[in-house]
Amino acid sequence: MNNSIWCFENVNLFQILCPHKLKQYQKDHFEGFKKGDVIYFPDDSSKSIFMVSKGKVKIVSYSDEGEEIVKAILGKGEIFGEKALLGEEKRDDYALACTEPTELCPMRLPDMYELMRQNEKFGLSIYKLIGYRIKKMERRFEALLHKDVKTRLCEFLKEMANENGIESGSEVIVNHFLTQKDFADLIGTKRETVTRLFNELKQDGIIDYTRKEIRIRGVENL
Repeated sequence: MNNSIWCFENVNLFQILCPHKLKQYQKDHFEGFKKGDVIYFPDDSSKSIFMVSKGKVKIVSYSDEGEEIVKAILGKGEIFGEKALLGEEKRDDYALACTEPTELCPMRLPDMYELMRQNEKFGLSIYKLIGYRIKKMERRFEALLHKDVKTRLCEFLKEMANENGIESGSEVIVNHFLTQKDFADLIGTKRETVTRLFNELKQDGIIDYTRKEIRIRGVENL
Protein backbone atom coordinates (compact mmCIF):
# COMPACT_ATOMS: atom_id res chain seq x y z
CA MET A 1 0.00 0.00 0.00
CA ASN A 2 2.72 2.44 0.99
CA ASN A 3 5.52 2.81 -1.55
CA SER A 4 7.51 5.23 0.62
CA ILE A 5 11.28 4.76 0.63
CA TRP A 6 10.98 4.44 4.43
CA CYS A 7 9.25 1.09 4.17
CA PHE A 8 12.15 -1.37 4.35
CA GLU A 9 11.21 -3.78 7.15
CA ASN A 10 10.40 -6.62 4.77
CA VAL A 11 11.97 -5.39 1.57
CA ASN A 12 14.24 -8.00 0.00
CA LEU A 13 17.57 -6.25 -0.36
CA PHE A 14 18.76 -9.09 -2.59
CA GLN A 15 16.59 -7.44 -5.24
CA ILE A 16 18.77 -4.33 -4.92
CA LEU A 17 22.10 -6.08 -4.63
CA CYS A 18 23.33 -9.19 -2.87
CA PRO A 19 26.95 -8.28 -2.00
CA HIS A 20 28.27 -11.70 -2.91
CA LYS A 21 27.03 -11.53 -6.46
CA LEU A 22 30.30 -9.65 -6.84
CA LYS A 23 33.18 -12.08 -7.44
CA GLN A 24 35.53 -10.45 -4.94
CA TYR A 25 33.13 -11.26 -2.06
CA GLN A 26 32.14 -14.82 -2.99
CA LYS A 27 34.69 -16.57 -0.77
CA ASP A 28 32.77 -15.66 2.41
CA HIS A 29 29.29 -15.97 0.99
CA PHE A 30 27.20 -17.86 3.58
CA GLU A 31 27.42 -18.87 7.23
CA GLY A 32 25.03 -21.52 8.61
CA PHE A 33 23.42 -21.63 12.06
CA LYS A 34 21.13 -24.00 13.94
CA LYS A 35 18.00 -22.93 15.81
CA GLY A 36 19.01 -21.27 19.09
CA ASP A 37 22.58 -20.49 18.00
CA VAL A 38 23.85 -17.10 19.12
CA ILE A 39 25.17 -15.11 16.17
CA TYR A 40 26.62 -12.41 18.39
CA PHE A 41 26.53 -11.33 22.05
CA PRO A 42 26.49 -7.89 23.68
CA ASP A 43 30.02 -6.45 23.82
CA ASP A 44 31.17 -8.47 20.79
CA SER A 45 33.08 -6.29 18.34
CA SER A 46 30.90 -4.76 15.61
CA LYS A 47 32.92 -5.75 12.58
CA SER A 48 30.28 -7.02 10.17
CA ILE A 49 26.80 -6.47 8.79
CA PHE A 50 24.61 -9.52 8.14
CA MET A 51 21.94 -10.24 5.56
CA VAL A 52 19.52 -13.13 6.09
CA SER A 53 19.48 -15.49 3.12
CA LYS A 54 17.45 -18.31 4.72
CA GLY A 55 15.51 -18.73 7.96
CA LYS A 56 14.78 -16.17 10.68
CA VAL A 57 16.88 -14.14 13.12
CA LYS A 58 15.69 -12.62 16.38
CA ILE A 59 17.29 -9.50 17.86
CA VAL A 60 16.80 -9.34 21.63
CA SER A 61 17.99 -7.71 24.82
CA TYR A 62 17.26 -8.54 28.47
CA SER A 63 15.90 -6.41 31.28
CA ASP A 64 17.56 -6.23 34.70
CA GLU A 65 15.01 -8.84 35.83
CA GLY A 66 16.10 -11.21 33.05
CA GLU A 67 13.00 -10.68 30.92
CA GLU A 68 13.59 -11.05 27.17
CA ILE A 69 12.77 -8.00 25.07
CA VAL A 70 12.35 -8.82 21.37
CA LYS A 71 13.41 -5.91 19.19
CA ALA A 72 12.97 -7.48 15.76
CA ILE A 73 12.39 -10.77 13.95
CA LEU A 74 13.94 -10.74 10.51
CA GLY A 75 13.58 -12.95 7.44
CA LYS A 76 15.15 -13.42 4.01
CA GLY A 77 16.62 -10.30 2.47
CA GLU A 78 16.68 -8.29 5.70
CA ILE A 79 19.83 -7.00 7.37
CA PHE A 80 20.95 -6.65 10.96
CA GLY A 81 24.00 -5.44 12.85
CA GLU A 82 23.71 -2.27 10.77
CA LYS A 83 24.48 0.05 13.70
CA ALA A 84 28.12 -0.76 13.06
CA LEU A 85 27.82 1.63 10.12
CA LEU A 86 26.99 4.44 12.57
CA GLY A 87 30.16 3.91 14.57
CA GLU A 88 28.98 1.26 17.04
CA GLU A 89 32.15 -0.46 18.28
CA LYS A 90 30.49 -3.20 20.37
CA ARG A 91 27.13 -4.93 20.03
CA ASP A 92 24.47 -3.91 22.54
CA ASP A 93 22.06 -6.82 22.01
CA TYR A 94 21.87 -10.50 21.11
CA ALA A 95 21.24 -11.93 17.64
CA LEU A 96 19.80 -15.47 17.68
CA ALA A 97 18.94 -17.93 14.91
CA CYS A 98 15.20 -18.75 15.17
CA THR A 99 14.96 -21.57 12.64
CA GLU A 100 17.02 -24.42 11.31
CA PRO A 101 18.72 -23.97 9.01
CA THR A 102 19.43 -20.26 9.16
CA GLU A 103 21.90 -18.92 6.60
CA LEU A 104 23.51 -15.49 6.70
CA CYS A 105 25.46 -13.48 4.21
CA PRO A 106 28.11 -11.62 6.28
CA MET A 107 29.79 -8.44 5.08
CA ARG A 108 32.84 -6.90 6.74
CA LEU A 109 32.59 -3.17 7.39
CA PRO A 110 35.35 -2.12 4.93
CA ASP A 111 33.68 -4.17 2.19
CA MET A 112 30.27 -2.73 3.05
CA TYR A 113 31.57 0.85 2.89
CA GLU A 114 33.15 0.14 -0.49
CA LEU A 115 29.96 -1.47 -1.77
CA MET A 116 27.88 1.51 -0.63
CA ARG A 117 30.26 3.88 -2.42
CA GLN A 118 29.94 1.83 -5.60
CA ASN A 119 26.15 1.47 -5.47
CA GLU A 120 24.27 4.61 -4.48
CA LYS A 121 20.85 2.92 -4.36
CA PHE A 122 22.14 0.24 -2.00
CA GLY A 123 23.80 2.81 0.26
CA LEU A 124 20.69 4.98 0.42
CA SER A 125 18.56 1.94 1.25
CA ILE A 126 20.81 1.00 4.17
CA TYR A 127 20.77 4.45 5.78
CA LYS A 128 17.03 4.86 5.28
CA LEU A 129 16.54 1.42 6.85
CA ILE A 130 18.51 2.44 9.94
CA GLY A 131 16.45 5.59 10.42
CA TYR A 132 13.21 3.70 9.88
CA ARG A 133 14.09 1.01 12.43
CA ILE A 134 14.95 3.60 15.07
CA LYS A 135 11.57 5.30 14.62
CA LYS A 136 9.77 1.97 14.66
CA MET A 137 11.49 0.88 17.86
CA GLU A 138 10.52 4.14 19.55
CA ARG A 139 6.86 3.59 18.60
CA ARG A 140 6.86 0.04 19.94
CA PHE A 141 8.37 0.96 23.30
CA GLU A 142 5.87 3.80 23.67
CA ALA A 143 3.03 1.38 22.90
CA LEU A 144 4.30 -1.10 25.52
CA LEU A 145 4.19 1.64 28.14
CA HIS A 146 0.85 3.22 27.32
CA LYS A 147 -1.41 0.85 25.36
CA ASP A 148 -3.25 -2.40 26.07
CA VAL A 149 -2.43 -5.65 24.30
CA LYS A 150 -5.33 -5.58 21.82
CA THR A 151 -4.45 -2.03 20.76
CA ARG A 152 -0.80 -3.04 20.32
CA LEU A 153 -1.77 -6.00 18.14
CA CYS A 154 -4.16 -3.93 16.02
CA GLU A 155 -1.56 -1.21 15.51
CA PHE A 156 1.03 -3.84 14.59
CA LEU A 157 -1.35 -5.29 11.98
CA LYS A 158 -2.02 -1.79 10.63
CA GLU A 159 1.73 -1.24 10.37
CA MET A 160 2.14 -4.49 8.43
CA ALA A 161 -0.72 -3.52 6.11
CA ASN A 162 0.71 -0.07 5.44
CA GLU A 163 4.20 -1.40 4.77
CA ASN A 164 3.57 -4.62 2.88
CA GLY A 165 -0.15 -4.96 2.24
CA ILE A 166 -1.63 -5.66 -1.18
CA GLU A 167 -5.07 -4.21 -1.83
CA SER A 168 -7.60 -6.69 -3.19
CA GLY A 169 -11.07 -5.19 -3.45
CA SER A 170 -12.18 -4.24 0.06
CA GLU A 171 -9.41 -6.33 1.66
CA VAL A 172 -5.72 -5.83 2.31
CA ILE A 173 -3.64 -8.99 2.02
CA VAL A 174 -0.48 -9.21 4.13
CA ASN A 175 1.95 -12.05 3.39
CA HIS A 176 4.25 -12.77 6.32
CA PHE A 177 6.57 -15.36 7.93
CA LEU A 178 5.69 -14.73 11.59
CA THR A 179 4.25 -17.34 13.96
CA GLN A 180 1.78 -16.35 16.67
CA LYS A 181 4.66 -16.72 19.14
CA ASP A 182 6.58 -14.16 17.03
CA PHE A 183 3.62 -11.77 17.18
CA ALA A 184 3.47 -12.24 20.95
CA ASP A 185 7.18 -11.54 21.35
CA LEU A 186 7.00 -8.39 19.23
CA ILE A 187 4.07 -6.84 21.08
CA GLY A 188 5.10 -7.98 24.56
CA THR A 189 2.51 -10.60 25.51
CA LYS A 190 1.89 -14.37 25.54
CA ARG A 191 1.17 -16.58 22.54
CA GLU A 192 -2.16 -17.66 24.05
CA THR A 193 -3.25 -14.01 24.23
CA VAL A 194 -2.38 -13.44 20.57
CA THR A 195 -4.31 -16.59 19.58
CA ARG A 196 -7.37 -15.36 21.49
CA LEU A 197 -7.19 -11.88 19.98
CA PHE A 198 -6.72 -13.22 16.45
CA ASN A 199 -9.79 -15.40 16.93
CA GLU A 200 -11.80 -12.44 18.27
CA LEU A 201 -10.85 -10.29 15.29
CA LYS A 202 -11.78 -13.15 12.96
CA GLN A 203 -15.15 -13.66 14.67
CA ASP A 204 -15.83 -9.93 14.35
CA GLY A 205 -15.20 -10.20 10.60
CA ILE A 206 -12.23 -7.83 10.70
CA ILE A 207 -9.54 -10.31 9.64
CA ASP A 208 -9.09 -13.78 8.26
CA TYR A 209 -5.77 -15.52 8.44
CA THR A 210 -3.65 -18.54 7.65
CA ARG A 211 -0.11 -19.34 8.71
CA LYS A 212 1.41 -17.19 5.96
CA GLU A 213 -1.33 -14.68 5.13
CA ILE A 214 -3.58 -12.20 6.90
CA ARG A 215 -6.59 -10.68 5.14
CA ILE A 216 -7.72 -7.42 6.71
CA ARG A 217 -11.26 -6.37 5.86
CA GLY A 218 -10.91 -2.64 6.26
CA VAL A 219 -7.75 -1.42 7.99
CA GLU A 220 -9.81 1.37 9.56
CA ASN A 221 -11.73 -1.29 11.51
CA LEU A 222 -8.68 -2.36 13.48
